[in-house]
Amino acid sequence: MEKQTQHQTSKPHKVAIQGYEGSFHQVAARQFFGEDVEVIACDTFRDVVKIAANKKESDGGVMAIENSIAGSILPNYSLLKKSNLQVVGEVYLQIKQNLLVNPGVKLEDIKEVHSHPMAILQCLDFLEKHNWKLVETEDTALSAQHIHKNRSKTQAAIASKLAAELFDLDILAPNIHTMKNNYTRFLVLQRPDSAAPIENPNKASINFHTDHSQGSLARVLTIIAHAGINLSKLQSFPIPGSDFKYNFYADLEFESIQQYHFMEEQVKNQTESYTCFGIYRNGNQLKLKSA
Repeated sequence: MEKQTQHQTSKPHKVAIQGYEGSFHQVAARQFFGEDVEVIACDTFRDVVKIAANKKESDGGVMAIENSIAGSILPNYSLLKKSNLQVVGEVYLQIKQNLLVNPGVKLEDIKEVHSHPMAILQCLDFLEKHNWKLVETEDTALSAQHIHKNRSKTQAAIASKLAAELFDLDILAPNIHTMKNNYTRFLVLQRPDSAAPIENPNKASINFHTDHSQGSLARVLTIIAHAGINLSKLQSFPIPGSDFKYNFYADLEFESIQQYHFMEEQVKNQTESYTCFGIYRNGNQLKLKSA
């Protein structure tokens, strides 16, 4: 499959991610920038945005924004809006969970399985076939690292293929997740002064709010439709301090940048505020399935 390499000529050397080495955030960073990208592991998404915005600490960041099963990560939209970062790309990553053990450990040796609560939940159909103690941890990759460091012969971890490679673990059972069509969408963020121009962009992420009069949102949506642009996502957020008034986040898919700019000019005339978070290549057309 085609690899997302539109930024190879200006590839950042170091990007901030949420989680630990071996996490799905690192998998996404590698798929966008290449395997030699260096990651800065952050405890929170707020730290990701903070470090990504700091020129002295990083060249950008990768941040999960939504999952095909769990839905949108709403606080991250707010972090994006408050930041000065620009969306320069996206990665749709198929989430594949694997049962990892130290070399030589067999299925019958396992007594405990460690992982993040969400990963355990995603794999319950497989796990319930065995009489194992399930131990919840803060991160899938951290669980794999823990198994490796302790040289455990009775513990297993649920984590990514990358975690197995980084911590010299065997994949005893691959793809143990119940829902096979499980994707997480990640946004690739950079400071405007360091972001390289995007060749042939066909997607934009915007934020706007109207005067909230009757039909105001409908007028905006009509302009988008008449411009021949696909509205692939629309998310509403309360405006802090307002009387139930809302901001709207939207993802727009188009064929040419001229088409987008024509629509943008008209929408700005119908809104009280309009912000473009970034114009980039549609990652949904380049889904990779090697996590």
